[in-house]
Amino acid sequence: MKTQFAKKNEVERKWYVVDASDLVLGRLATRIATYLRGKHKAIFTPHVDTGDFVVVVNAEKVRLTGRKLDQKVYYRHSNYPGGLRAETAKSLLSRRPEQVLVNAVHGMLPKNRLGRQMIKKLKVYSGPEHPHAAQQPETLSIQ
Repeated sequence: MKTQFAKKNEVERKWYVVDASDLVLGRLATRIATYLRGKHKAIFTPHVDTGDFVVVVNAEKVRLTGRKLDQKVYYRHSNYPGGLRAETAKSLLSRRPEQVLVNAVHGMLPKNRLGRQMIKKLKVYSGPEHPHAAQQPETLSIQ
């Protein structure tokens, strides 16, 4: 009995579209990370990118539970002395709603070059429109 490993050129990628309206951010991000990694497939291999493309629409309508809108803080640094910037989830959601979802999903992917390759398959849009209709994405329902 031999273990079969997926090869990069044998992976068949699908496109999925997710409507993020009134979905909880963390629960949505875990499902998206699962599809980006390919863990929903029988051919999942940890060291090969077997995942699919995920298009998220209505990112500005995502929900945060509890008091996270006011208490959750996103940090970034400019690599200059004193360059630490902090921003609450409420201000980031109003300014760049796509970035909130990208940060949540990115934290759930591997911290190596494979994870950086997987996050490129995530396309997030704040409104209901997306330019990926030519790929004929399937609707992915997340409860």
